[in-house]
This record gives sequence, C-alpha cells and structure tokens, in this order.
Amino acid sequence: MSYRSHHRTDRETTTPPGRRRQTLIVCAAIALMALPAGCSSAGTVKGPAPRKSAAAGPAMGAAAPREGLGAALARSIEPVLSDDDDARLAVAVLRLDDADRQIASYGDRATFDTASIVKVNILATLLLQAQEKERELTDEEHSHAKVMIQASDNEAANALWRAIGRAPGLDAANEKLGLSSTQGGHGARWGLTQTTAEDQVRLLRAVFGGEGQMSSRASAGLNQKSRAYIRRLMSEITEGQDWGVSAAAGSRWSLKNGWLKRSTTELWDINSIGQVTVHGRRYLISVLSGDNASMGGGISLVERAAKAAVGAVSTRAWPRPWLE
Repeated sequence: MSYRSHHRTDRETTTPPGRRRQTLIVCAAIALMALPAGCSSAGTVKGPAPRKSAAAGPAMGAAAPREGLGAALARSIEPVLSDDDDARLAVAVLRLDDADRQIASYGDRATFDTASIVKVNILATLLLQAQEKERELTDEEHSHAKVMIQASDNEAANALWRAIGRAPGLDAANEKLGLSSTQGGHGARWGLTQTTAEDQVRLLRAVFGGEGQMSSRASAGLNQKSRAYIRRLMSEITEGQDWGVSAAAGSRWSLKNGWLKRSTTELWDINSIGQVTVHGRRYLISVLSGDNASMGGGISLVERAAKAAVGAVSTRAWPRPWLE
C-alpha cells in the first residue's frame, strides 16, 4: 500500500490461513507514503533488533536478568521464529490479576508501525478529550467509533483522527495514559504511528485495568464509563477479523488487529493487541511484527507468539524482575 497525492483506502482481499479463512471485510491498514531515505519499512529499532537467533533474546540492557519470568518468556518466544523467517517480532504480556502487575516483554526496544491497532488509541484519546470537556460523544462520533473498532473502517478512523487533533492530540493523551514510547503518525498517516509492544500493554492496562491496577498517571485518565465502552467494542469484532491474540484465549477475548503491506518492500506489518482469559485468569497481550513475507504468514506468527507468551507467564510465579 502507498500514499499518493491524496489519502486513499484500499480493500484487503487476502484470506488468512488455517482456522480463520473468512475474507477480511475491511482493510485495517491505512495506505502509506514511501518512507524517507534511511527508514526501514518496519520502523526504527532502538538498540538490538529482536531476531530469530537463539542467542539474541530480548533486549534487556547491559545487565542479565535473574532467572524468572523474563527468561521464560524469551525461551518461549524464540522458537516461534522459524529458521526461514526474517520477520521482526516484539511481545509484551501482563497478568492482569497478579498482585505485582508488571509487564514482561520480548524485543522491548523495537518500534513498529501500528497500522490499525492505533484505532484503540484514537478512541481512547477521543474519550479522554470528551471527559475533560465534560461532554458525551455525539451520535456521529459513536457511529464512527463503532465501525472503526469493530470493522476497522478507515474512513471512520480518518474522521476521528481529525477530531482528536491528529498526532499532537494523540501524543498529549498518551502522556496522561502512561504511554512513553508512542509517537503519532505525521499528518493524516495515523497508520504510521510508531509504538512498542510494552506501550501497547500500557494502553490496554488503561482500558482493562481497574482503578487499583493502573499507574498513577493512567488512573487519572479514562473513567469507568469510557473504559467499559472501549472494552465492549473490542469484544464485538466482526467475523473474519477475530484472529491474533484471541488464539491464546479460551472463549473470552477482546482485541484489535492491524495489517499493512509496505509499498517499498512488499512485506507485511501484522499486529494484534487485546485481553484474553485463560482458565479464569486475565492477560493483556501485545504482539507486533514486521517484515512478514505474507499476511497469512504474519497472522500465523502473531498467533503462535500470543500462545507462547501466555504459556510462559501462566506457569511461573512473578519474581522481582527486570520488567518494566
């Protein structure tokens, strides 16, 4: 996909593999402009890029962590990247019901294009701005929000992106919501917003966490009504777009996916964020990937990573880790 002289919306016709072969109804990726020289198609990587080599592991800084959840997460995620796969991957997970409420991450220094997962962030920003003005959303805003989240409608996202003040509005809201490594896309290009897996879990925590489960900044953000509104829309995703982190769930999940084919490389960004419930326990998961050879391959990678992440953290008690 590419940006030309004007913004346009493409329709995605790729059919996901395996159990989710329904045709995607609406393309969740926004058309993109060719990136400036020196930018990779998958976004800027801060520090060592997470790769498939078993020696790479998560980017954890100079000091090695104690054996614990972080190491377990790394061991679980590494085999997900096959030998013939050049995709980039970052994963973050939080056990929402755990007392420590710490975020474990793999590839935490890597940044990625959001594609359409940013639509959750756009809606959170709109609601936060409405709260500050002590007003309700208009009927038109409700209509846009519904199709933007449930069916990943791009025209609705365009309208709400303008309504929040584009990147400056998003960035201002994110400071209040506790996101520290997300930067809104330039101009109309909301799909080129840059983010990390950890920041996406922070956003999910601001939506799905209770008052006692958020940071001091985030707890002053979205109120209970706003959080419940986003949760409901994320739990009613249209058929055919219910892949991604839902693969790790039992019967209960809430999610938003994003997919984007880069015009400069013909490779795919495939992302999925959300809450899943497994054996009665709630997990917030963010899986971001880039440089996928195909959409189907990217979806498979994201789903395997989500399952591995939940498996890693559900079987271990939290230490006092290197996390967040």
